[in-house]
Amino acid sequence: MPAAMPLGSLTQIAVCLALTALIGFATWRKVRQAGASDGSSKDVFLAGGGLSWVFVAGSITLTNLSTDQLVGMNGNQMLLLAWWEISGFIGLLILAFVFVPIYYRQNCTTVTELLERRYGGRSIRTLISALFLFGNILIYLPAGLYSGALFLQSLFGPQLPLLFFAGLLAVVAAAYTVLGGLRAVAVMDTYAGFGVLAIALLVVVLALAAVDFDIVSGVPAERLTMIGSADSPIPFHTLFTGMIFIQIFYWSTNQNITQKAMTAPTVREAQKGVLAAAAVRILIIPVIVTVPGVVAYKLLGDVGDRAYGMLVAEVLPAWLSGAFAAMIAAAVIAHTSAVLNSTVALYTVDFHGPYFNAGADQRRVSRNASVLLTVVSVALVPLYSNAASIINLLQQLNGLSSMPILSAFITGLLFRGVAAGAAVAGVVWGVAFYGLFTFVLQPEQLVTLHYIDFMVVTLATSVLVALTTNRLLYGNRARFLWQAA
Repeated sequence: MPAAMPLGSLTQIAVCLALTALIGFATWRKVRQAGASDGSSKDVFLAGGGLSWVFVAGSITLTNLSTDQLVGMNGNQMLLLAWWEISGFIGLLILAFVFVPIYYRQNCTTVTELLERRYGGRSIRTLISALFLFGNILIYLPAGLYSGALFLQSLFGPQLPLLFFAGLLAVVAAAYTVLGGLRAVAVMDTYAGFGVLAIALLVVVLALAAVDFDIVSGVPAERLTMIGSADSPIPFHTLFTGMIFIQIFYWSTNQNITQKAMTAPTVREAQKGVLAAAAVRILIIPVIVTVPGVVAYKLLGDVGDRAYGMLVAEVLPAWLSGAFAAMIAAAVIAHTSAVLNSTVALYTVDFHGPYFNAGADQRRVSRNASVLLTVVSVALVPLYSNAASIINLLQQLNGLSSMPILSAFITGLLFRGVAAGAAVAGVVWGVAFYGLFTFVLQPEQLVTLHYIDFMVVTLATSVLVALTTNRLLYGNRARFLWQAA
């Protein structure tokens, strides 16, 4: 029989469950005030376009700030990983001032709708939607559940298996998505976000106090520097090559994020929410996703992705670590719900309606798809258990689709007269080219270029292939012309 759970762990669990239930009740109260759902795509997937900037900011922040960041970035146990979050500030500014006006002007539910209108063909929309679905189902959903389950297991102890925590988080996340749609997800994001940020900052302070506010002595210089060497996770020069394009893709063309920005009633309200999220991104996030990891290195050694959970268990009293567990659980649930809602939106709007049943009830399709995706996501969680670093693995895998997808947006927004089939050719080239690099050339050391640098090569060649195909195969001459829409 397994050992009895200690009293401290029981206290943690009791506080965690109580706060999780409180967040759920507060969310239900807020969502009920909005009235009954009309079952339309805008209501189910864009919260009826009625959320204020506060909820836009909260939803964007917590969709991104899940255990992928808190566990994965702190798991590297070095300050250098803060560059992912610092550069995200630029990505959010581009979303606010460039892409938000475009999406609102085009009245988009999914970002893929914009591509269909720019190219005048459905093939590019279908392909990009399929790539988003591929990334969400195989990468974002199971990886988020894995890192969340790993944190909870590190905090509460190994008495319960990883899949138990992953399954519990997934079921609650699916319930939010099915019962409340994006409105419930956004509201929960915001309520939980205040708690996550507050306690995460407290963890930083208590962690620093545990080492007398000295994280320098006894820690190798490479874990403290912000100037990455050639063999580090982020070589310094890559901040000026692939990093900016990664951020443009993630914040401005990624359905998981942009969907939250489209839930406000007006462009101005949406921009206020995005800018508020950008302020949180630059002022708070870099500290909470790096400093605890370095302190954990000093206190606990090189413990990898378990660093954050172990540190929280070390520096927080049982009742407060239980409160933080509730906030982290809420963050994982919110992240999973947000990605799940985006995935269902893509499937329902881009596939089920056009190809299967145009008159189907959106909420019923959403419910069925959510249940299926939840089961698949939990089943895929074990695939990430052998990753040396969950955050570095995610960034590398994202390159399979991120730069090819971004190439379609760049070509469509910067050029006129490009056929949809030509854009498809560019995207297919990008996926194949980056896949060759990731799974063949790099492992065999045939190409030693850093994967962030190679993303620029993938992006540039994908655009070039699209323009060349457009000229040679379709006989069209592309015209360079930047217009917002």
